[in-house]
Amino acid sequence: MQELSFQELNTKNWYQFEKLMGEKGGCGGCWCMAFRLPTKEFNENKYDGNKELMHSLVKDQQPIGLLAICEDEPVAWLAMAPREDYIKIENSRTLIRVDDKPVWSITCFFVKKEYRRVGVSKALIKGAIDFARQKDIQTLEAYPALPYSAKVPDAFLWVGLLSSFLANGFKIVKQNGKSRAIVRLDV
Repeated sequence: MQELSFQELNTKNWYQFEKLMGEKGGCGGCWCMAFRLPTKEFNENKYDGNKELMHSLVKDQQPIGLLAICEDEPVAWLAMAPREDYIKIENSRTLIRVDDKPVWSITCFFVKKEYRRVGVSKALIKGAIDFARQKDIQTLEAYPALPYSAKVPDAFLWVGLLSSFLANGFKIVKQNGKSRAIVRLDV
């Protein structure tokens, strides 16, 4: 794998995010808004609406996430922000807060097809840890998938794999059934 650099999403590199997400907005018109909106609002805004909502957050300088760049090309994305920014997580019955500690959530990944299965997700998580240290973020939390078979379609792994988080020092703080866990790392 070639050298990756990581950039916080902002107005200057928005065009890179657009390029990576493509016409479909990453996956099915999401534009990484799935955890930020109630389901009905998310569905009503698919594609262009979600893109505009995300662009508004970027213009307002809200924390959004990190782009992975390889030779000036965007190849992957990791969404991360304070947990409170993610309405679906805050209101989830299965992802209930473990404690009152302020955490930043890593909610999803989007990796360009030709860069999948070569360690980009692990590298993105490491980039997120480095970013957290620079920004004095104390605790990172994520909600990765535990694959239920050897051939899980990539589209079902957008929250990341447990193994990638464990390889970066995260620990399971709660397991929700067979397919999902809450993991944390004190930075």
